[in-house]
Amino acid sequence: MNSVYEIDICGVKRDLPLCKVSDDFYIAAFIMFGDVEITKHAAGELLKKAPDFDVLITAESKGIPLLYEMARQSGNNYYIVARKGPKLYMKDVITTQVDSITTAHTQTLCIGSAEAEAMKGKRVLIVDDVISTGESLKALETLIDQVGGKIVGRMAVLAEGDAIGREDVTYLAPLPVFHADGSIIE
Repeated sequence: MNSVYEIDICGVKRDLPLCKVSDDFYIAAFIMFGDVEITKHAAGELLKKAPDFDVLITAESKGIPLLYEMARQSGNNYYIVARKGPKLYMKDVITTQVDSITTAHTQTLCIGSAEAEAMKGKRVLIVDDVISTGESLKALETLIDQVGGKIVGRMAVLAEGDAIGREDVTYLAPLPVFHADGSIIE
């Protein structure tokens, strides 16, 4: 059985461990936390493909370092992280629900009035590390629509499973899903 999947992201290779989701469904874990090389590289490659934008947003997830690096490389001094729960500093909290494949329960994503104002009437680029079921993406779209932002693109380092066929998402590499024996599910 294969226990890792080797992926090439625009010339940078990584071995991703296979993780059990159910008895015959495994995913390859792509973790950007702690990997400065892949974070910097992926940010630069995504920016080459990015439409013009005013604001970057991601869900509170493994995409945060990527979002930071894209903001830094693009000279944008502000980005938004939709938090997993309201924080004391947030005023007039706006929330939505999300069911993600990598989380065992329904999560809440929220922003405050400052983030809402920053997106109102602005070109917003949604960024994530991996898009799989698209549930996190949908939740972010809901928040952006609620505050009057204009979504100009959806980007991820990897598109996993059925997301590989999505034409509304720009990504750097496909990420298959796997059977228990490590073979790719076609």
